[in-house]
Amino acid sequence: MAYKRKDLLGMKDLTKEEILYLLETAQKFTEINERDVKKVPTLKGKTVINLFFEPSTRTRTSFEIAGKRLSADTINFTASSSSTTKGETLIDTVKNMEAMKSDIFVVRHSYSGAVKYIAEHTDAKIINAGDGLNEHPTQALLDMLTIRQSKGRLEGIEVAIIGDITHSRVARSDVWAMTKLGVNVRLFGPTTMIPKHSQVFGCRVCKSMNEAVEGADVIIMLRIQRERQGKLLIPSTKEYAKYFGLTKDKLALAKPDALVMHPGPINRGVELMSNVADGDNSGVLKQVTNGVAVRMAALYILGIGNNKGGIDENAS
Repeated sequence: MAYKRKDLLGMKDLTKEEILYLLETAQKFTEINERDVKKVPTLKGKTVINLFFEPSTRTRTSFEIAGKRLSADTINFTASSSSTTKGETLIDTVKNMEAMKSDIFVVRHSYSGAVKYIAEHTDAKIINAGDGLNEHPTQALLDMLTIRQSKGRLEGIEVAIIGDITHSRVARSDVWAMTKLGVNVRLFGPTTMIPKHSQVFGCRVCKSMNEAVEGADVIIMLRIQRERQGKLLIPSTKEYAKYFGLTKDKLALAKPDALVMHPGPINRGVELMSNVADGDNSGVLKQVTNGVAVRMAALYILGIGNNKGGIDENAS
Protein backbone atom coordinates (compact mmCIF):
# COMPACT_ATOMS: atom_id res chain seq x y z
CA MET A 1 0.00 0.00 0.00
CA ALA A 2 1.48 3.32 -1.12
CA TYR A 3 -0.28 5.47 1.49
CA LYS A 4 0.49 4.67 5.11
CA ARG A 5 -0.16 7.99 6.85
CA LYS A 6 -2.78 8.25 9.59
CA ASP A 7 -4.28 11.41 8.10
CA LEU A 8 -4.77 13.34 4.87
CA LEU A 9 -3.86 16.92 5.79
CA GLY A 10 -2.47 18.44 2.61
CA MET A 11 -0.63 17.99 -0.67
CA LYS A 12 2.56 19.82 0.28
CA ASP A 13 4.05 16.97 2.30
CA LEU A 14 2.87 14.06 0.14
CA THR A 15 5.15 12.24 -2.27
CA LYS A 16 4.42 11.81 -5.96
CA GLU A 17 3.74 8.12 -5.31
CA GLU A 18 1.23 8.86 -2.56
CA ILE A 19 -0.65 11.34 -4.75
CA LEU A 20 -0.77 8.87 -7.65
CA TYR A 21 -2.04 6.14 -5.34
CA LEU A 22 -4.88 8.40 -4.18
CA LEU A 23 -5.74 9.23 -7.80
CA GLU A 24 -5.67 5.59 -8.93
CA THR A 25 -7.93 4.60 -6.06
CA ALA A 26 -10.35 7.42 -6.87
CA GLN A 27 -10.47 6.33 -10.50
CA LYS A 28 -11.65 2.88 -9.39
CA PHE A 29 -14.47 4.43 -7.41
CA THR A 30 -15.74 6.38 -10.43
CA GLU A 31 -17.08 3.09 -11.82
CA ILE A 32 -19.01 2.32 -8.63
CA ASN A 33 -20.68 5.73 -8.85
CA GLU A 34 -22.05 4.84 -12.30
CA ARG A 35 -23.88 1.73 -11.08
CA ASP A 36 -27.60 1.46 -10.39
CA VAL A 37 -26.74 0.44 -6.82
CA LYS A 38 -24.01 2.90 -5.84
CA LYS A 39 -22.94 1.21 -2.63
CA VAL A 40 -20.25 -1.15 -1.36
CA PRO A 41 -19.82 -2.55 2.19
CA THR A 42 -16.16 -1.55 2.49
CA LEU A 43 -16.49 0.68 5.58
CA LYS A 44 -19.53 -0.97 7.14
CA GLY A 45 -19.32 -0.50 10.91
CA LYS A 46 -17.07 2.58 10.66
CA THR A 47 -18.25 5.98 11.87
CA VAL A 48 -17.38 9.12 9.90
CA ILE A 49 -18.10 12.55 11.39
CA ASN A 50 -18.14 15.60 9.13
CA LEU A 51 -16.86 18.24 11.53
CA PHE A 52 -17.48 21.57 9.78
CA PHE A 53 -16.67 24.82 11.60
CA GLU A 54 -17.10 26.77 8.36
CA PRO A 55 -20.01 26.85 5.87
CA SER A 56 -19.91 24.36 3.01
CA THR A 57 -22.31 22.86 0.52
CA ARG A 58 -20.44 20.82 -2.10
CA THR A 59 -17.61 19.51 0.08
CA ARG A 60 -19.79 18.48 3.02
CA THR A 61 -22.46 16.89 0.82
CA SER A 62 -19.79 15.15 -1.23
CA PHE A 63 -18.17 13.64 1.88
CA GLU A 64 -21.57 12.61 3.23
CA ILE A 65 -22.48 10.82 0.00
CA ALA A 66 -19.00 9.25 -0.16
CA GLY A 67 -19.29 7.87 3.37
CA LYS A 68 -22.75 6.45 2.79
CA ARG A 69 -21.73 4.81 -0.50
CA LEU A 70 -18.98 3.03 1.44
CA SER A 71 -21.65 1.94 3.99
CA ALA A 72 -20.11 3.98 6.83
CA ASP A 73 -22.30 5.61 9.46
CA THR A 74 -21.97 9.26 8.47
CA ILE A 75 -22.85 12.11 10.81
CA ASN A 76 -22.87 15.82 9.99
CA PHE A 77 -21.73 18.29 12.63
CA THR A 78 -22.03 22.05 12.34
CA ALA A 79 -20.36 24.57 14.64
CA SER A 80 -23.52 26.64 15.12
CA SER A 81 -25.24 23.72 16.87
CA SER A 82 -22.21 22.54 18.86
CA SER A 83 -20.90 23.08 22.37
CA THR A 84 -18.14 25.29 20.95
CA THR A 85 -20.76 28.07 20.99
CA LYS A 86 -20.95 27.53 24.76
CA GLY A 87 -17.20 27.90 25.24
CA GLU A 88 -16.01 24.31 24.81
CA THR A 89 -12.54 24.09 23.27
CA LEU A 90 -11.92 22.62 19.84
CA ILE A 91 -9.93 19.70 21.22
CA ASP A 92 -12.51 18.94 23.92
CA THR A 93 -15.17 18.78 21.22
CA VAL A 94 -13.08 16.33 19.19
CA LYS A 95 -12.12 14.27 22.25
CA ASN A 96 -15.76 13.88 23.26
CA MET A 97 -16.69 12.64 19.80
CA GLU A 98 -13.66 10.35 19.73
CA ALA A 99 -14.85 8.87 23.04
CA MET A 100 -17.97 7.73 21.19
CA LYS A 101 -15.65 5.45 19.17
CA SER A 102 -15.72 7.51 15.98
CA ASP A 103 -13.19 6.42 13.36
CA ILE A 104 -12.71 9.27 10.89
CA PHE A 105 -13.17 13.03 11.23
CA VAL A 106 -13.56 15.16 8.12
CA VAL A 107 -12.69 18.66 9.32
CA ARG A 108 -13.19 22.11 7.83
CA HIS A 109 -12.04 25.12 9.82
CA SER A 110 -11.50 28.81 9.14
CA TYR A 111 -8.04 28.89 10.78
CA SER A 112 -4.96 27.64 8.96
CA GLY A 113 -3.34 24.78 10.85
CA ALA A 114 -6.42 23.96 12.93
CA VAL A 115 -6.89 20.59 11.21
CA LYS A 116 -3.26 19.59 11.80
CA TYR A 117 -3.66 20.62 15.44
CA ILE A 118 -6.67 18.32 15.77
CA ALA A 119 -4.79 15.46 14.06
CA GLU A 120 -1.96 15.77 16.59
CA HIS A 121 -4.38 15.43 19.51
CA THR A 122 -6.50 12.47 18.45
CA ASP A 123 -5.98 8.84 17.47
CA ALA A 124 -8.86 9.08 14.99
CA LYS A 125 -8.10 9.51 11.30
CA ILE A 126 -8.36 13.10 10.06
CA ILE A 127 -9.14 14.40 6.57
CA ASN A 128 -8.64 18.08 5.86
CA ALA A 129 -11.73 19.48 4.12
CA GLY A 130 -10.18 22.97 4.00
CA ASP A 131 -8.36 24.98 6.66
CA GLY A 132 -8.15 28.75 6.40
CA LEU A 133 -5.71 29.91 3.74
CA ASN A 134 -3.70 26.70 3.95
CA GLU A 135 -4.90 23.67 1.96
CA HIS A 136 -7.86 21.77 0.52
CA PRO A 137 -6.30 18.44 -0.51
CA THR A 138 -9.35 16.57 -1.81
CA GLN A 139 -10.17 19.50 -4.13
CA ALA A 140 -6.69 19.25 -5.63
CA LEU A 141 -7.16 15.51 -6.11
CA LEU A 142 -10.50 15.90 -7.87
CA ASP A 143 -9.01 18.65 -10.04
CA MET A 144 -6.16 16.38 -11.12
CA LEU A 145 -8.48 13.42 -11.66
CA THR A 146 -10.68 15.56 -13.90
CA ILE A 147 -7.68 16.82 -15.88
CA ARG A 148 -6.24 13.34 -16.33
CA GLN A 149 -9.57 11.97 -17.53
CA SER A 150 -9.88 14.80 -20.04
CA LYS A 151 -6.28 14.94 -21.26
CA GLY A 152 -5.12 11.37 -20.65
CA ARG A 153 -2.11 12.51 -18.64
CA LEU A 154 -0.84 15.12 -16.20
CA GLU A 155 2.85 15.45 -17.02
CA GLY A 156 3.55 18.32 -19.39
CA ILE A 157 0.03 19.74 -19.22
CA GLU A 158 -0.18 23.56 -19.18
CA VAL A 159 -2.50 24.72 -16.38
CA ALA A 160 -3.42 28.36 -15.71
CA ILE A 161 -4.81 29.18 -12.25
CA ILE A 162 -6.45 32.60 -12.31
CA GLY A 163 -7.99 34.76 -9.60
CA ASP A 164 -7.56 35.29 -5.88
CA ILE A 165 -4.41 33.20 -5.42
CA THR A 166 -3.45 34.71 -2.04
CA HIS A 167 -6.61 33.65 -0.24
CA SER A 168 -7.21 30.35 -2.06
CA ARG A 169 -6.41 27.10 -0.27
CA VAL A 170 -7.48 25.34 -3.49
CA ALA A 171 -4.71 27.11 -5.42
CA ARG A 172 -2.12 26.09 -2.84
CA SER A 173 -3.09 22.43 -2.85
CA ASP A 174 -3.30 22.41 -6.65
CA VAL A 175 0.15 23.94 -7.02
CA TRP A 176 1.85 21.67 -4.47
CA ALA A 177 0.35 18.54 -6.03
CA MET A 178 0.50 19.40 -9.72
CA THR A 179 4.13 20.50 -9.75
CA LYS A 180 5.11 17.16 -8.19
CA LEU A 181 3.36 15.37 -11.04
CA GLY A 182 5.06 17.35 -13.80
CA VAL A 183 2.26 19.82 -14.56
CA ASN A 184 3.37 23.25 -15.76
CA VAL A 185 1.44 25.73 -13.63
CA ARG A 186 1.09 29.45 -14.34
CA LEU A 187 -0.60 31.94 -11.99
CA PHE A 188 -2.43 35.18 -12.64
CA GLY A 189 -4.62 37.59 -10.72
CA PRO A 190 -4.79 41.14 -9.41
CA THR A 191 -1.47 42.19 -7.87
CA THR A 192 -3.32 42.57 -4.56
CA MET A 193 -4.27 38.88 -4.77
CA ILE A 194 -0.91 37.37 -5.70
CA PRO A 195 1.26 36.23 -2.75
CA LYS A 196 4.27 38.49 -2.16
CA HIS A 197 6.58 35.47 -2.05
CA SER A 198 4.95 33.55 -4.91
CA GLN A 199 8.35 32.28 -6.08
CA VAL A 200 8.11 29.62 -3.36
CA PHE A 201 5.53 27.85 -5.55
CA GLY A 202 8.00 27.49 -8.39
CA CYS A 203 5.38 28.67 -10.90
CA ARG A 204 5.37 31.27 -13.62
CA VAL A 205 3.47 34.38 -12.55
CA CYS A 206 1.85 36.02 -15.59
CA LYS A 207 1.48 39.75 -16.14
CA SER A 208 -1.73 39.71 -18.18
CA MET A 209 -4.82 37.63 -18.78
CA ASN A 210 -3.75 36.98 -22.35
CA GLU A 211 -0.38 35.64 -21.20
CA ALA A 212 -2.06 33.40 -18.64
CA VAL A 213 -4.60 31.92 -21.03
CA GLU A 214 -2.56 31.66 -24.24
CA GLY A 215 -1.84 28.04 -25.15
CA ALA A 216 -3.25 26.66 -21.90
CA ASP A 217 -4.60 23.09 -21.79
CA VAL A 218 -6.55 23.80 -18.60
CA ILE A 219 -7.84 27.01 -17.01
CA ILE A 220 -8.86 26.95 -13.36
CA MET A 221 -10.79 30.05 -12.37
CA LEU A 222 -11.04 31.06 -8.72
CA ARG A 223 -13.65 33.23 -7.04
CA ILE A 224 -12.82 36.29 -4.96
CA GLN A 225 -12.51 35.04 -1.37
CA ARG A 226 -14.39 37.93 0.24
CA GLU A 227 -14.84 36.09 3.54
CA ARG A 228 -11.07 35.71 3.96
CA GLN A 229 -10.08 39.24 3.02
CA GLY A 230 -9.67 41.91 5.65
CA LYS A 231 -10.83 44.45 3.07
CA LEU A 232 -12.00 44.39 -0.52
CA LEU A 233 -8.87 44.30 -2.69
CA ILE A 234 -10.46 45.43 -5.96
CA PRO A 235 -12.32 48.62 -6.92
CA SER A 236 -15.45 46.73 -8.07
CA THR A 237 -16.62 43.34 -9.30
CA LYS A 238 -17.45 44.95 -12.66
CA GLU A 239 -13.83 46.03 -13.10
CA TYR A 240 -12.62 42.62 -11.92
CA ALA A 241 -14.79 40.90 -14.53
CA LYS A 242 -13.37 43.13 -17.26
CA TYR A 243 -9.70 42.42 -16.53
CA PHE A 244 -9.72 39.02 -14.80
CA GLY A 245 -12.93 37.31 -15.85
CA LEU A 246 -12.89 34.48 -18.42
CA THR A 247 -14.95 35.30 -21.51
CA LYS A 248 -15.32 33.35 -24.75
CA ASP A 249 -12.97 35.76 -26.49
CA LYS A 250 -10.24 35.21 -23.90
CA LEU A 251 -10.85 31.45 -23.93
CA ALA A 252 -10.16 31.47 -27.68
CA LEU A 253 -6.49 32.18 -26.87
CA ALA A 254 -6.17 28.80 -25.13
CA LYS A 255 -5.94 25.49 -26.94
CA PRO A 256 -9.16 24.59 -28.80
CA ASP A 257 -9.91 21.73 -26.42
CA ALA A 258 -8.93 23.66 -23.29
CA LEU A 259 -10.70 22.47 -20.15
CA VAL A 260 -12.31 25.18 -17.99
CA MET A 261 -12.60 24.40 -14.29
CA HIS A 262 -13.80 26.11 -11.10
CA PRO A 263 -13.90 24.81 -7.50
CA GLY A 264 -17.24 26.55 -6.88
CA PRO A 265 -19.30 28.34 -5.98
CA ILE A 266 -19.19 30.29 -9.24
CA ASN A 267 -19.84 34.02 -9.25
CA ARG A 268 -21.36 34.16 -12.72
CA GLY A 269 -20.49 37.28 -14.61
CA VAL A 270 -17.51 37.99 -12.38
CA GLU A 271 -14.70 35.44 -12.72
CA LEU A 272 -16.57 33.23 -15.17
CA MET A 273 -19.15 34.18 -17.77
CA SER A 274 -22.21 31.93 -18.06
CA ASN A 275 -21.58 31.02 -21.69
CA VAL A 276 -18.16 29.70 -20.63
CA ALA A 277 -19.31 28.02 -17.42
CA ASP A 278 -22.02 26.19 -19.35
CA GLY A 279 -20.08 25.81 -22.60
CA ASP A 280 -18.54 22.80 -24.32
CA ASN A 281 -15.16 23.37 -22.66
CA SER A 282 -16.56 23.36 -19.13
CA GLY A 283 -15.54 20.61 -16.74
CA VAL A 284 -17.20 22.14 -13.67
CA LEU A 285 -19.91 19.50 -13.19
CA LYS A 286 -17.40 16.73 -13.93
CA GLN A 287 -15.35 18.09 -11.03
CA VAL A 288 -18.36 17.74 -8.75
CA THR A 289 -18.92 14.16 -9.92
CA ASN A 290 -15.27 13.29 -9.36
CA GLY A 291 -15.41 14.88 -5.92
CA VAL A 292 -17.48 11.96 -4.64
CA ALA A 293 -15.03 9.39 -6.03
CA VAL A 294 -12.02 11.22 -4.57
CA ARG A 295 -13.63 11.46 -1.14
CA MET A 296 -14.61 7.80 -1.29
CA ALA A 297 -10.95 7.03 -1.99
CA ALA A 298 -9.72 9.15 0.93
CA LEU A 299 -12.20 7.59 3.36
CA TYR A 300 -11.43 4.11 2.06
CA ILE A 301 -7.65 4.45 2.31
CA LEU A 302 -7.73 5.85 5.84
CA GLY A 303 -10.61 3.63 6.90
CA ILE A 304 -8.99 0.32 6.01
CA GLY A 305 -5.66 1.41 7.53
CA ASN A 306 -3.08 -1.30 7.08
CA ASN A 307 -5.66 -3.97 6.26
CA LYS A 308 -4.83 -5.84 3.09
CA GLY A 309 -7.18 -6.42 0.22
CA GLY A 310 -8.79 -4.41 -2.53
CA ILE A 311 -12.11 -2.67 -2.87
CA ASP A 312 -15.00 -4.97 -2.04
CA GLU A 313 -17.07 -4.90 -5.22
CA ASN A 314 -20.17 -6.50 -3.69
CA ALA A 315 -23.07 -4.18 -2.96
CA SER A 316 -24.32 -4.32 0.60
